[in-house]
Amino acid sequence: MARIGVVGAGRVGAVLSAALRAAGHEVVAAAGDSAASRSRIADLLPGVEVAKPTAVARSCDLLLLTVPDDMLDNVATTLVGAGAIRPGQVVVHTSGRHGLAVLHAVSAAGARPIAMHPAMTFTGTEVDLDRLAGCVFGVTAGPEERRLAEALVTDLRGVAMWVPEDKRTLYHAGLAHGANHLVTLVNQAMEMLAASGAEDPAAVLRPLLTAALDNALSAGDAALTGPIVRGDVRTVRDHLREIETSAPTTVPSYVAMARATAERAMLDGRLLPIRASRIVGVLDDALARHRGATGATPAHLLPGHR
Repeated sequence: MARIGVVGAGRVGAVLSAALRAAGHEVVAAAGDSAASRSRIADLLPGVEVAKPTAVARSCDLLLLTVPDDMLDNVATTLVGAGAIRPGQVVVHTSGRHGLAVLHAVSAAGARPIAMHPAMTFTGTEVDLDRLAGCVFGVTAGPEERRLAEALVTDLRGVAMWVPEDKRTLYHAGLAHGANHLVTLVNQAMEMLAASGAEDPAAVLRPLLTAALDNALSAGDAALTGPIVRGDVRTVRDHLREIETSAPTTVPSYVAMARATAERAMLDGRLLPIRASRIVGVLDDALARHRGATGATPAHLLPGHR
């Protein structure tokens, strides 16, 4: 059992440290400046001392750095510079984007770095504790830290997936593209349904999206259905005309996803190239109209930009 300190008691840090506490570890101190962080400490880590990051680091054997990605390097370097990190201490960060290189200062100080990212979205409440069961953690660790990393993931009731140092960014991009953009996509769909008169858009979408997600995860591209896979050019054209009128801000994302769907359906042989070409033409026309109505779109925001 380890004496654990957490710097950055946000949604992830507070939950993970609470879960490790429930597994028998001692959480000795936590750092969090915002009112929300202090509230999470009080709710999920009652009785744990709230202290400055340097004091937290000095008090523990295992330090959780659960700060935003862009702050991680600076926080680690600052703690080392303050003499708060010692040889043999374990320092674990939970960034999906970063591997071990971001903790270079920690390694130079003789501490043992581990990257351990939960592939899960967090609310920062007790609800998350049950969601950790079976959660996959993207782990990067040196040979001497692998067993320790596995033990920590086991204590969190998760499953370790080893991610090479040079693949961390791609790993994180896949998760962000799937989860974050899914939220945007679903909200856009709910807005269109609400505009069509649906009183409860979420209730309309829930069974459909649940089935679509399950099918996609189990069957891949074979789960694709709808007008693009069928080659229904006129239906796609009608969709776009109505979206331009009722939900114009959704046009670029609809075009981008429709183009990607057409490409995938053509590659697996279900959409004939001639039909795909006609659909792409409809998409290009809609995007051109949208740009004309709203002003030029920066090139780097255009679907298909290289």
